[in-house]
Amino acid sequence: MDGTAPERSNDADFERARERHETLAAEITEHRRRYYLAEPTISDSQFDELFHELIDIETAHPELQSNDSPTQQVGTFSEAFTPVAHLEKMLSLQDVFSLEEVQAWADRITAEVPGEPYLCEVKIDGLAVDLVYEHGRLARAATRGDGTTGEDVSANVATIDAVPQRLKAAEGFDVPELLEVRGEVYFPTDEFDRLNESQVAAGKAPFANPRNAAAGSLRQKDPSKTAERPLSFIAHGLGALKGFEPQSQSHSYAALEAWGLPTSPYWRVVDTIDEVFAYIHEFGEQRHSLVHEIDGVVVKIDRLGTQRRLGATSRVPRWAVAYKFAPEEVNTELLDIKVSIGRTGRATPYAVLEPVRVAGSEVEFATLHNADQVKAKGVKIGDTVVVRKAGDVIPEVVAPVAAARDGSETDFVMPERCPECDSVLAPASEGDVDLRCPNARSCPGQLRERLAYLSGRSCFDVDRMGYIACSALVEPLDTDPVLVDEGGVFDLRIEDLLPIKVVVRDPDSGLPKIVEATGEPKVVTPFAKQPDKKTGEILPRKNAEEMLENLEKAKRQPLWRVINALSIRHVGPVAAQALAEHFGDLDRIAEADESAIAAVDGVGPTIAAAVKDWFAVDWHRAIVERWRAAGVRMQDDAPDPSELPPQTLEGLTVVITGGIPGYTREGAAAAVKARGGKTTSSVSKKTGAVVAGDKPGSKYDKALTLGVPIVRGEDFERFLADGLPPAEPEAESDSEASSVGSEPE
Repeated sequence: MDGTAPERSNDADFERARERHETLAAEITEHRRRYYLAEPTISDSQFDELFHELIDIETAHPELQSNDSPTQQVGTFSEAFTPVAHLEKMLSLQDVFSLEEVQAWADRITAEVPGEPYLCEVKIDGLAVDLVYEHGRLARAATRGDGTTGEDVSANVATIDAVPQRLKAAEGFDVPELLEVRGEVYFPTDEFDRLNESQVAAGKAPFANPRNAAAGSLRQKDPSKTAERPLSFIAHGLGALKGFEPQSQSHSYAALEAWGLPTSPYWRVVDTIDEVFAYIHEFGEQRHSLVHEIDGVVVKIDRLGTQRRLGATSRVPRWAVAYKFAPEEVNTELLDIKVSIGRTGRATPYAVLEPVRVAGSEVEFATLHNADQVKAKGVKIGDTVVVRKAGDVIPEVVAPVAAARDGSETDFVMPERCPECDSVLAPASEGDVDLRCPNARSCPGQLRERLAYLSGRSCFDVDRMGYIACSALVEPLDTDPVLVDEGGVFDLRIEDLLPIKVVVRDPDSGLPKIVEATGEPKVVTPFAKQPDKKTGEILPRKNAEEMLENLEKAKRQPLWRVINALSIRHVGPVAAQALAEHFGDLDRIAEADESAIAAVDGVGPTIAAAVKDWFAVDWHRAIVERWRAAGVRMQDDAPDPSELPPQTLEGLTVVITGGIPGYTREGAAAAVKARGGKTTSSVSKKTGAVVAGDKPGSKYDKALTLGVPIVRGEDFERFLADGLPPAEPEAESDSEASSVGSEPE
């Protein structure tokens, strides 16, 4: 800039930008302070939106940028602990949110230094710390702070088992005179729920997420309190050095591991940007199967000489970029807590939320599991809450944002009566943590959910019989219910369906959909006046006729699907298949004694008791008889031994993970069973083989750890034909044993 005032096409626009810049800068500074105190009131994704809005304003109006702008600073620190200066500045990372932005960063690097290898690693969602070792001894530990000065947390870090107090010398790696290590302190995800339960039990505010738990645990005034928390640590970079000159990031990681400092087991050096994209995709799929939370992938130039050449801005290095995954956690307001009734009578509290976009979809309801979980999470009506939605999983409320409370929040009280039929709610049995509606046959909520379940893909798979249709059959407006239980579902006629009107309900919560303009429930006629998807022509009977045709086809489904469709408590697709394979006939299951059912592999006493209890009820047996009379299959045809494929997998327990070329998951399991094998969903020492297809995930890693034989997805056909090859004799030395994460032969 030359010091002259820039020309402005519209001073009013500039003034609005200046005012917004001032507001954003103040908000971001305050949110950073709360973040480092482990008391954030907004989610990371919401902070990112504010920060990038500030960047956009400064890009359009460079004169608004100053040295004290949040865009020019790394972070902040408090005075709760003694300030300590870092030996080298501790920078942040440039965040990007699309593969196109990663490509643009790589293009800029390649234009200046072509042919550089990349180091990829997962971005741990923890608390950044700086460790200083002098002559191999841990001299001090500090938080990131503002990048130049952090907080001295040496006494607290000393309680973390993963942080060595003294480095060990190793072949090829002498302990350096001075070593400044950067890394993340994190809270293991499997310990997070237990911690929050103990917080609430002690009358303390729960943590919103594992990252806040890590920060809150590390910043305890009393180190003995930190020692009670299962914190861990992973190193991901170096600062000041004396007596060690690594050539690359990967070289430094090898040294850190040799000295006893843990690094991520997931880092990988790759040569091309396509391999970077593959890594991002791989860990986007696996992000929920790791021991710690991750919120993205960090991509670095591996060679340290090139890193020095590329340099850094005041805030971020130019040689690295952080790709952030689409947010699966956001903050929003919990407007109310209501209760829905499931197909087995379970009463489930649901959060009614201020609608918010998370994981690519609009969310307005989220599960709270049961009344005990509401209490354990410390959630109140009116709270700002953390909502998580991972992939296709039903959204859930993780925790309240206690720092955002203003005193107007109210406790949730579990209703004593069913919101659908007014029956008194009670546990089904001693020790059951869930309240249930005992009115199994007549409760419209239970019947609606059972119908929706039996029409689904794991049961009769009836196209056109969706959630709205099931609601219409059970609780129509202005007419009596078409069905009083599911026994009559295969006897439906077209004249039963056409006049029905129904309130539209949300399939996740069971709550009515509201028309925003009127505030009234949305009402439709689901079986009439359906427009053709291609022509738009109104075809009054099309929907109903197709549903009835599909119900007719569904009568020929195999026995296990019929068993699953009965909604017997504890009996899902896996148990249903085990029962069908063992007995082959629904009448044989009904007549079997409890011990015979329990003896079926994969069933056990709990399921056996539930099966006997179900068949002991008169109206349950009446459902079976009506289905039988309507033509539903009640037994599987015995296979012709001459038509069975060779029993190459007889007695072998197989786990299938990832995509198998040419097979659905169900089809691959059926192929294994047809050859005498068994399938299960978890890997153990008793597993005979793991079939690892595309994107196999954590089951593949566990198989490697346990030494379970692995079959590549592309070798599945050969595995079916020939079985497992004979085990090779063990080598005399294990010095050439493959490392975890290597590809199977």
